[in-house]
Amino acid sequence: MARTSLPGSALLKALSGHPSIPPPIWLMRQAGRYLPEYREIRSKVASFLDLCLTPELAAEVTLQPLRRFDLDAAIVFSDILIMPYALGQSLEFVEGEGPRLDPVKDGGAVAKLEPEIAEARLAPVYETLARVCANLPCDVPVIGFCGAPWTVATYMVEGRGSKDQAEARLWAYREPETFGQLVDLLVETSAEYLLGQVRAGASVLQIFDSWAGSLPEDEFARWCIEPTRRIVERVNASAPEIPVIGFPRGSGPLAVRYARETGVDAIGCDTTLPLEWIGRELQPLLAVQGNLDPLLLVAGSPALDARVEATLAALGSGPFIFNLGHGIQPETPIAHVERLIRLVKA
Repeated sequence: MARTSLPGSALLKALSGHPSIPPPIWLMRQAGRYLPEYREIRSKVASFLDLCLTPELAAEVTLQPLRRFDLDAAIVFSDILIMPYALGQSLEFVEGEGPRLDPVKDGGAVAKLEPEIAEARLAPVYETLARVCANLPCDVPVIGFCGAPWTVATYMVEGRGSKDQAEARLWAYREPETFGQLVDLLVETSAEYLLGQVRAGASVLQIFDSWAGSLPEDEFARWCIEPTRRIVERVNASAPEIPVIGFPRGSGPLAVRYARETGVDAIGCDTTLPLEWIGRELQPLLAVQGNLDPLLLVAGSPALDARVEATLAALGSGPFIFNLGHGIQPETPIAHVERLIRLVKA
C-alpha cells in the first residue's frame, strides 16, 4: 500500500499547499544516462524496455540518484510508453533514435488493443515500486507516474515521437469520435495504472503531458484538460490522500485553466514560463514545480547560481518544488547536480 505516513517529507508538505524552506527538490529523469552507475546497468540488458521491465534492475536504477544526492523524492524508473506496450501495441526503443511502435491509425486499430492484458504487463512496474519503497528512508516518498492520454496517443498514432504531432491532430480534427475512443481507453487504463502504483507504494503521482503545447485552446481543453480531469477524479475517488502533479509542458497561459479545471494538486512548469508569471498566476492556485532549464544545469555556474537564486526569490515563499523544466540531459556533469542541490538547500 501507499506510504502515506511520511513524517518530515518536505515534498508532501509542499503538495499540501504549505511553504517549505528550503523547498523540496527532485529532478525529472534523475535516474539516467548522466550517472555512470546507470550506464553500467544499462550495458547489462538488451534494451531500454528490458531494463524498465526487470524489477531488480529498475529498482536499483531508481535508487541510484538517492544514494548520490540529497533529493526529496524518488521517481520510479519506467517510461510513459509502458502504457501502449501494456495494451498490446508493439514497442521497441531504437538506440539513438527513440521509440518505435506499430501505428494505431483508426478506430479499427483501437478496437484491436487489449486492455485485458494490461494488468499483467504492468506487474513489473508494481514490483519495482515495492522494491524501491522497501529500501528508502521513511521520510522519502516515491513518485509514480503515467503519460497523459493526449501525449501517449500521439506516439501511438505516429509510431514515434514527432515535432508537431500532426497525424494525431489531424485524426482528432477529422474524426473526433474515433480518436476519442483511443483517449477514453487511455483514461481508463492510465487511472488503473496509477492506482496500481499507489497500491505498490507510491505516495505521489505525476501525469506527464509532454506535447500539451501542440494544441490550440479548444483542443487543449478537450484532449488535455478533460482526460486529465477524469484521471484525477478516478484517483481521488479511490486514493484521496495521494497528491497528483500535472505537467502540461508547453501550455503557456493555458496552464492557468489546466490548474483550475483538472483537479491536480500541483503543476509542473516548463522552462518557457516566466518566474514572475508563475508566482502571480499559478502559485496562488496550487503548488508549483519547476522550472530550471536543463541546459543551464549542463552549463553550470555562474549563470546556474543566478537562476537558482532568482527562482527561490520568486517562488520560494509559497508552496514550491524545485525541479527542472524538462528532463535532465545525459551530458550533465554530476558536480553541477551536487551544486544545484547545495544552492537550493542552503
